[in-house]
Amino acid sequence: MKLVITVVHDRDKSKITESLLRAGFKFTKIGSTGGFLREGNITLLIGVEEAELDNCLQVIGESCKTREQFVNVLPPDAAPIGTFMPSPVKVLVGGAVTFVVDVERFERY
Repeated sequence: MKLVITVVHDRDKSKITESLLRAGFKFTKIGSTGGFLREGNITLLIGVEEAELDNCLQVIGESCKTREQFVNVLPPDAAPIGTFMPSPVKVLVGGAVTFVVDVERFERY
């Protein structure tokens, strides 16, 4: 058995959760926050049998796509008064960061 840990942008959460449920995968959803942009994410914990791992990863890949977004380099409250604020910078957001971990033992009570 494998544990798939997937961090997904908030904007993709509806699409990925619906796709996983349609494909028959059960998961636990945890709210999280990204470190760079400080935007909302969700972290999904998905237990899958090894034979279903590729299917699970395919569903994740099809549900979460990266996109460009413009962000300010410094949040307005972090800059000293009178500081020059640079133009917004284009960054990639969205997509999914996925870790696959071996499960030594699984119990359901």
